[in-house]
Amino acid sequence: MSADSCGGKVALRNLVNSINCIRDRVRDQAVKAVSQEATKLSLAFSKPPLPSQQDGEKLAESIMKSILTLSTVYYWLPKSQGLALRRLVRDATVEVLEGVAQLVEVIMSSPVESLSQEQLMSTGGVWSACDQFPQLSKDNKAAVVVVLLCEVRVVKDAIEEIEQALAEGEDPFNDVLDDNQDGDEPRGNQDMYWSENDRQVIGACQGLIKAAAACLRKLKSAVKSNGDFSTPQNVSQLDDLADISKEISPGVDDLALCLYPPMDYNGVETNVCKLAALLKKVLEIIRSSHVCGESELTWVQFLDGAIDHNLQKAKDLIQQES
Repeated sequence: MSADSCGGKVALRNLVNSINCIRDRVRDQAVKAVSQEATKLSLAFSKPPLPSQQDGEKLAESIMKSILTLSTVYYWLPKSQGLALRRLVRDATVEVLEGVAQLVEVIMSSPVESLSQEQLMSTGGVWSACDQFPQLSKDNKAAVVVVLLCEVRVVKDAIEEIEQALAEGEDPFNDVLDDNQDGDEPRGNQDMYWSENDRQVIGACQGLIKAAAACLRKLKSAVKSNGDFSTPQNVSQLDDLADISKEISPGVDDLALCLYPPMDYNGVETNVCKLAALLKKVLEIIRSSHVCGESELTWVQFLDGAIDHNLQKAKDLIQQES
């Protein structure tokens, strides 16, 4: 490839970067306009005299124009920039639209005499939704990191809930059920308690869930370090990683729910197998993506073995009970 042709592509890359910067500024200005128009609308209907029909129509037209401009910013965001990024911008845009719609509903139902607390809160809700936009991810790599961070938090919460229930002793429902019994006598229903084998099964399931948490944490670090969005293929791989990762927390929740007494061993086995299969699929997608270098292969292989170990351990314990 000649130096001239390489130079031409550099010029195009610079053009793309400039366009993206302008796009971000337009987006921020559009959302600022919505915030300002919502404030103007709220103030106009905060005390008598109310706006005339003509003034009301002008206010409605102005805020509608700002909303359409903001929506256009989302629709103009090309899919080639990444689905994770588009979803992030879409969700933020929808939150603003819902906030404005709620504000209008509150204004219509509020008394004319004064600015109600509900109207103040609704106006603040629009401001809060608009304030999120400057902090939104600017590229697909950053958007995928946000997705993974959310998944890490959800799985971490599930692990902590199980550990807390185990630490509370024989009765995991002690803090949520009240038999209105006098004294400190324990409840007699053994369905509310874990057997020793139940606890061993939980231990194996905890190992699998912790492997899921480790997978998400490691993947997040790999995307931060190695993630690239300069080619359509890499953008697509980042989207695939985000999509498959979002399936992990529901799988963890399904398994965790089966662990509470009375333990449904069939349900535990079904969900532990499903989660293990999902995690193996996640590792395979990671392995074949551009974020997986030599150092990442080490933990991918380690987690692959940990998944197999905890799955077999759980199945063996369940078979013993059967």
